Amino acid sequence: MNTRISLIGAPTDIGAGSRGASMGPEALRVANIGPVLESHGLEVLDRGNLTGPANPWLPPVDGYRHLNEVVAWNQCVHDAVHAELASGRLPILLGGDHCLGMGSISAVARHCREAGKKLRVLWLDAHADFNTNTLTPSGNIHGMPVACLCGYGPQALIEIGGTVPAISPKVVKQIGIRSVDAGEKRLVHAAGLEVFDMRYIDEMGMRHTMELALATLDANTHLHVSFDVDFLDAAIAPGVGTTVQGGPTYREAQLCMEMIADTGRLASLDVMELNPALDVRNRTAIVAVDLIESLFGKSTLMRK
Repeated sequence: MNTRISLIGAPTDIGAGSRGASMGPEALRVANIGPVLESHGLEVLDRGNLTGPANPWLPPVDGYRHLNEVVAWNQCVHDAVHAELASGRLPILLGGDHCLGMGSISAVARHCREAGKKLRVLWLDAHADFNTNTLTPSGNIHGMPVACLCGYGPQALIEIGGTVPAISPKVVKQIGIRSVDAGEKRLVHAAGLEVFDMRYIDEMGMRHTMELALATLDANTHLHVSFDVDFLDAAIAPGVGTTVQGGPTYREAQLCMEMIADTGRLASLDVMELNPALDVRNRTAIVAVDLIESLFGKSTLMRK
């Protein structure tokens, strides 16, 4: 795994339904994300925060809230993430709301095309984020990034990475899903998205789930993890705008991260939707950093 890490802050809640995810990058820094990763022998460069338009907090237009601002932020994220990958570094995007996954993953997909690599995206989330402007109950674009990446969305968002669609639904494995809107369910099914929902994890266990999600990775695969902090059960991660009860426990989440680390293939990461305004003494950020540490190889014992 690449040991040269770049932290990129994207302080915006432009795609979200509640304010506060814009403070996420700073909360992760307060929880010592940089020093924690450095303690594992990684070289960490904090690139600071990207800048983009302010959140005007307006109602949706044609099913999209803040479309122009969302495009601007995602273009900015795309350029920053792509630049880090092109210079041989491992970018960690500190969100910000999950609409920014469009900029991040379109940049990763572009890098994979340029480098001749296969892509695998693990989408750790309570939500499928596969809405469109006609399906969305809210117009909040943080419910649409996977759909946009797969080509279901407005022209300005689906073409950010230069190729439409940016990715095939086949490269995405969604884990921990437990909240999908009615119309969204049909589109997820029609698109052939592979979803390991909480019922699957309950029945089969996290180990079996992750074995399937990580199957067929090889030395030519770029593994991208998009970690929405609301993936975690609300009892351990209250600091998110859209909590959904019944998520993975702390131990299940640790196993998920440790099994990803074991592959040695992690090459880029998003940490999204952390909302300190809804948190208790930065507890959610501390848990998130703890899990990210496992993603980069923290384990109880020496592993072969």
